[in-house]
Amino acid sequence: MFISLWEFFYGNFFRYWMKWILRQITGKCELQRIFDTYVGAQRTHRIENSLTYSKNKVLQEATHVMQSQVDKCVEDIMKEKNINPEKDTSFKICMKACLLQISGYKQLYIDVENERKKPYDSDNLQHEKLLLKLWNLLMPKDKLKARISKQWADIGFQGDDPKTDFRGMGILGLINLVYFSENYTTAAHQILSRSNHPKLGYSYAIVGINLTEMAYSLLKNETLKFYLYNFVPGIPTMEHFHQFYCYLVYEFDKFWFEEEPESIMCFNLYREKFHEKIKRLLLDSKVALTLNI
Repeated sequence: MFISLWEFFYGNFFRYWMKWILRQITGKCELQRIFDTYVGAQRTHRIENSLTYSKNKVLQEATHVMQSQVDKCVEDIMKEKNINPEKDTSFKICMKACLLQISGYKQLYIDVENERKKPYDSDNLQHEKLLLKLWNLLMPKDKLKARISKQWADIGFQGDDPKTDFRGMGILGLINLVYFSENYTTAAHQILSRSNHPKLGYSYAIVGINLTEMAYSLLKNETLKFYLYNFVPGIPTMEHFHQFYCYLVYEFDKFWFEEEPESIMCFNLYREKFHEKIKRLLLDSKVALTLNI
């Protein structure tokens, strides 16, 4: 209850007067002070919060601006806050960069969600080609004898027809698997080989789809913001989401073998442990995750 009361009074009273006092002292608005004080993800995050909690409609709507309208939005903000572009020459550049990151994150979630919602369709030629591409990337020396085959188990699918394994992640799960296998082929072969370990083995494709769900959930609940705001100076795209997925695949494999689970039956326990480890890293405003292969 105390926290709720503090948030109410801070949002409706204290914050306004604190901002007013600081503007009188510094001669700069809150947005300008943030640009003077912070860099990277901290800067964009604080700008986003400042705009979100502003009572000014122009500032509030800035967090939902379309990328094509960012330049006009920056001009409108400068007019509302009486910011002279000749006195503060960097404001326009900094604000545009922040708004592109903010709007880009929202658009990225929409793009990822659209792919996730598409179920794997065996009547869709593009889907079928993508699935066959995954096989050829991972098993270049072994020909797939039939579309529905027990061979799919060799790359970690559960049944004879992989389409049944994509379920909640839709075509996004397959796109991620192909992306990692195509862009990090050697690493994909090594991890696939390790996944066949007689004691510590796991289902490569199933775990890959599971990690797609992890990446998706972290994007959805906005835990990926610090990472993407630091990693991408401009607009976050699907390419950056795929890169984060690749990081998860590589790091999970290392984590699994370091932990040495008793059996695959403990997968959910260790998956959650890995999830918590990644979330802790992402909570750091200076987070920088590097895929070292």
